[in-house]
Amino acid sequence: MKKILLAEDDIDFANVLKQYLSLYNYEVTWAEDGEKALEFFKNNTYDICIFDVMMPKLDGFSLAEKVIKINPETPFIFLTARKLKEDKIIGLKLGADDYIAKPFEAEELILRIQNILKRMEQKKTLHGIDNIEIGSYIFDSKRLTLSHPDLIHQLTEMEASLIEYLYLNHNQLLKREQILMSVWKKDDYFSGRSMDVFISKLRKYFSADPKISIETVRSIGLEFKISK
Repeated sequence: MKKILLAEDDIDFANVLKQYLSLYNYEVTWAEDGEKALEFFKNNTYDICIFDVMMPKLDGFSLAEKVIKINPETPFIFLTARKLKEDKIIGLKLGADDYIAKPFEAEELILRIQNILKRMEQKKTLHGIDNIEIGSYIFDSKRLTLSHPDLIHQLTEMEASLIEYLYLNHNQLLKREQILMSVWKKDDYFSGRSMDVFISKLRKYFSADPKISIETVRSIGLEFKISK
């Protein structure tokens, strides 16, 4: 059973979320403010955290900063009733694995949690493995090469980081800002243009395998597809 720390000051909303998450076999610890959530985190281990941004005593952003110092490996999601782009950028800069604006469907939250936990498991599996099979390619993260029976691409560090991130999130729709903050560590015009150039390169690199594609979803982001 995966453990979730939920920090949410709206009691009714928190109870609904807790009950719904429990239906999916998650063990949920609820804190009604940021300070209490921090105490729980100091004394327990959680697989993922869900933080409301606007909370008394300690807001979600400040809570995340303190949590990262304690255990930077624990993934977290921000919930917010505000839809300001500035808030989203702050959250992603802090390293949030996702950012969800209220109101949202509970099913959407479940899917995002499942995707994040799946990615964390893949990271653990890939830890210490140099060669990763991606379709008919071999990606060597140490030597920075992408090999195919007919060719070998020597990669830059940025290309390798982008490939690794896309692979860990393959067959999922990824938002542009999510990719930028995870790989470039910033979300501005120039980083966005740089990402477009790198994506074009990767499309050429993977063109020898028809089962691999990088598809653009207009105004949203990308999906790195690997067909079986």
